[in-house]
Amino acid sequence: MRAISNLTVLLYSICFFLIGAALLLIASNVISKDVLAYNVEFLYANQDVRWIMGGLGALLVIVALSAVQIMLGRMQMERTIAFDNPNGQVTISLGAIEDFIKRLTRQLPEIKELKPTVIATKKGVDVSMRLVLYSATNIPELTEKIQGIIKEKVQEILGIEEAIFVKIHISKIASKEEPREVKIKDKEAVPFRGIEY
Repeated sequence: MRAISNLTVLLYSICFFLIGAALLLIASNVISKDVLAYNVEFLYANQDVRWIMGGLGALLVIVALSAVQIMLGRMQMERTIAFDNPNGQVTISLGAIEDFIKRLTRQLPEIKELKPTVIATKKGVDVSMRLVLYSATNIPELTEKIQGIIKEKVQEILGIEEAIFVKIHISKIASKEEPREVKIKDKEAVPFRGIEY
């Protein structure tokens, strides 16, 4: 699978390089109109060259369609986790696991914002998290705590033995805002609440 992906990337890189180089040569007038017309005429006149060009075109179309199919299949496979029960197969959306991680870490007061991304791979489950923390936080202690909680709880709810890798990226450290006090100048003033019927 990986060899096919690498071959596809190499093939398309060569094609785009050749097309780009040809367009640059035409635009800079290195290849004149006469030379271009002669080569196009040669391609149309020679039957063998047309067969080779047709075969290359068909090969490129097949490779493109198979690459799209592989990528769509991989994306679909990476967005769910599947396992077999005695009564049939069970699939779990990775979005559901991401929501579970959000609820799990909402209890930690040191975290201001959290955005988890879960990907299923052959090696296990990769959890990448972007955090915004409050400034009065011991980062090494907190990240170790978060990684331990997530690894334990996700493995517990999924019931799988595959490895769970938790990566944390702290994107911002925010200051903890104190709630603002509302000062009322006139104690007898009552705020307007609307008309009661």
